[in-house]
Amino acid sequence: MILLTVLFLCIISTYSASVKGHTTGPSLNNDKLYKFAYSAEVYVDQVKASLQKSAGYRISSGVDVNLLWRNPDNDDDQLVKITMKDVQVENVNERPADKNIFKGKSTEKIIGKEYLEALQRPIMVELVRGKIKTFYSYQNEPGFTQNIKRGLASLFQLQLHSGSSREVDISGKCDTTYHVRQDQVTKIKDLDSCEIEKKGFTSHNKILDISTKATSATVYVLEDSFIKSIKAEENFVFALNYRRKTGAKIVSKQRLELKSVQAGTGLIAAKQVAGVIKTLDPNYVAIALEAEPVKSECKKCPSLSEHWKNIREQMHPDKLSKPDAAKSFLSFIQNIRKATKEEILKIIKSENKELLPQVVDAVTSAQTPESLEAMLEFLDFKDASTFILQERFLYACGFASHPSETLLKSLTEKFKGDVASQEIRETLVIVMGALIRKLCDRDGCKLPAVVEAKRLILNRLEKASKDDNVQMYLLALKNALLPEAIPVLLKYAESGEGPISSLAATALQRYDPSFLTKEVKETMNRIYHQTRKIHEKTVRTTAAAILLNSNPSYMEVKNILLSIGELPMEMNKYMLSMIQDILRFEMPSSKTVRQVLKDMRAHNYDRFSKMGSSSAYTGYITRGPDVSSTYSLDILYSGSGILRRSNMNIRVFDRSTDLHAIQVVLEAQGLESIIAATPDEGEENLDSFAGMSAILFGFQLRPVTFFQGYGDLMSKMLSATGDPMNVVKGLVLLTDFLQEIQLQSGPTASAEFMGGLAIDISGGMEFSLWYRESKTNVKNRVAMFVAGNTEVDSFFVKTGMETTLETETALDFISTVQFSQYPFLVCMQMDRVDSPFRTHMTKYESLPSGRRYTARRGKAATLAGNEYPLHQENSNMCKKVFGAKSDSAGGWF
Repeated sequence: MILLTVLFLCIISTYSASVKGHTTGPSLNNDKLYKFAYSAEVYVDQVKASLQKSAGYRISSGVDVNLLWRNPDNDDDQLVKITMKDVQVENVNERPADKNIFKGKSTEKIIGKEYLEALQRPIMVELVRGKIKTFYSYQNEPGFTQNIKRGLASLFQLQLHSGSSREVDISGKCDTTYHVRQDQVTKIKDLDSCEIEKKGFTSHNKILDISTKATSATVYVLEDSFIKSIKAEENFVFALNYRRKTGAKIVSKQRLELKSVQAGTGLIAAKQVAGVIKTLDPNYVAIALEAEPVKSECKKCPSLSEHWKNIREQMHPDKLSKPDAAKSFLSFIQNIRKATKEEILKIIKSENKELLPQVVDAVTSAQTPESLEAMLEFLDFKDASTFILQERFLYACGFASHPSETLLKSLTEKFKGDVASQEIRETLVIVMGALIRKLCDRDGCKLPAVVEAKRLILNRLEKASKDDNVQMYLLALKNALLPEAIPVLLKYAESGEGPISSLAATALQRYDPSFLTKEVKETMNRIYHQTRKIHEKTVRTTAAAILLNSNPSYMEVKNILLSIGELPMEMNKYMLSMIQDILRFEMPSSKTVRQVLKDMRAHNYDRFSKMGSSSAYTGYITRGPDVSSTYSLDILYSGSGILRRSNMNIRVFDRSTDLHAIQVVLEAQGLESIIAATPDEGEENLDSFAGMSAILFGFQLRPVTFFQGYGDLMSKMLSATGDPMNVVKGLVLLTDFLQEIQLQSGPTASAEFMGGLAIDISGGMEFSLWYRESKTNVKNRVAMFVAGNTEVDSFFVKTGMETTLETETALDFISTVQFSQYPFLVCMQMDRVDSPFRTHMTKYESLPSGRRYTARRGKAATLAGNEYPLHQENSNMCKKVFGAKSDSAGGWF
């Protein structure tokens, strides 16, 4: 029995000895010094460019690795010392001597003596089962040297079995997957999952935003359970959604290769790691393995005031339709984002009245707490004399790319307080609606400021008794697009009168078809077919458009088609044009329309030969691989031949989303008395009115009134100069993207893309009683500038790429009506002038001393002007209009 017991103990001790050297992570041999060659490279270039021509740099060094301590109770618990030696900095690609910024400069000169010493100071890493449990370094070392060493240490984190886990390294806490095959291990890190402090923002609409893609992979080759070589690569790709050629990529590579194994120092005997660290150097402390934020400051950058002096002339009102205005606007925003409230106020308070509106555009678009505080302190909403500045501030808020809850809360407080101008009060609540939608789109619908603003608009609409107040809150809901507002909009669309009913219907038209329930469709059918009350043509045609654009049923389409012939003359023609446009342009409901047209009761000559001047037409402006854009023009006349409504829309879309870029609606009513004509059914008592409403990049602006009432009409006609009325003029921030990236190799990278638009939209209506003509003209003048800067910042060297594109164009929509004969002659024109288009790309590498390498490339082209086609009937009519006009100078009243 004693013999058996001794034999059993021998077997156990033998087994224990055999497994003692086994670990689940990389295992270092005792008393050995492992010497590696290490390099970290970064490249910056265009997305599809070869890395051989990229801007970038390489940090290379020797790396000594040796085991200091092994837990006597657990072989999987090791303390490893890692030391960088003979650090070198050089170009990542070969360059001629005159283009090599590192030529003739030692590493100490490039990095700095203090920083080089810190970089070459050893670090200690405690590895438990192949994962870094604790990272030890000097506490007060510069952040950028710590990050480079963190990046090196993270490479030694490894598991020797396949599987996934949440793993902490320099990138933060990330989802990581290991694939093990013999002596090779591949580690895939999901960079989108990493939990780490990130700075940045994106644009509200996806089409105006940047697409990003990030990948990370590390391949380990092992020998005797330890690392023979490591190759790691991260790729970050950024592309402008509406022009993917404008983009950039950052590639970060790390390589570690074992060169030799030499005799090293012996292990330190201790029970715990803390004792070993204390023995080695008490200055070492445990610090986080996640990277710490590091950002180098610009030492020679101009102050905000100096920058403004350099660009202010480009922001003059006369230059606002030029790309240079948009370019200066973007650079000014970048500098405002770094400025204090006092610096901003200094410029605002000292500028003249011509340039101050542009300053307000830029300061508001900066969207920093300091810029908002400066604007709120400067503007006094109790003072009507600063109306223009208040309006520019509010519109810039409405176009905000990433609005804050604080902004909405501030505007809500202003709305509750005293506001001298009723127009500013209306604009305030309209902008609040736009901010509600943008915050809700970013999952902020339950934020206290959003909840309060929604409650305020809905409650006050319910209590509103004056038509002007009702319209104001309906405009806010038209921007907010709240699902809970649909029942309210249905009530006003069906029960409201005149402009209120029309406004509620057009608000419903902006909702995604998925929100248009059975109740909505039933209400739209009642409005169109007038089963409860008589409605105006504008409301009825909007109801029909909602039905036809929201997956209509067979019977809904059939009833609409059967109604053609029973409608007022011009509405007959308009509905017929709408149906034909749906078929020609292959809109979603075209399949159902074709099914209905097989029924001869709906499809016959009598129904499809109706006369009139009204029309609806949709066409393509551009069709490209990234995005396409369409224009639609529809115009509805009264039976007397006077314009009732014209609607111009431009939409931009890709495979997943769309953007309502521009809508300009001209509306007129009650003008039949001018030519002694008879109003259409349901429009006998309408007051004389003409006005214009605009949507710009999804944001409904406050409508503009040309005249209200017969007396105002006659006054305006007699005093008219023929000049168009301005709808919106200013600078708009379209694309606003910033992402800061922590590279695994240690440096910090950033990608910033900004797109600015200088815009001038105006429109007017003219009447000539003498020549019995009416004319509407909508002028769109725009210039766009987009700038992207992708940069890797290692404190002692920067490398990156700047890309720009710029263009300018003008688009006019002109509608001429001659009502001297019957049927009336109507000619619609949509013209675009020649559009220059320029792109530039600059790759660079620079040192803080000012030494810089740059490589530039640019392209220029002109997009030829074009008169966009409409239906053939319009072309024939235009020939008659311009052929019939006399050469004598017209007298426009």
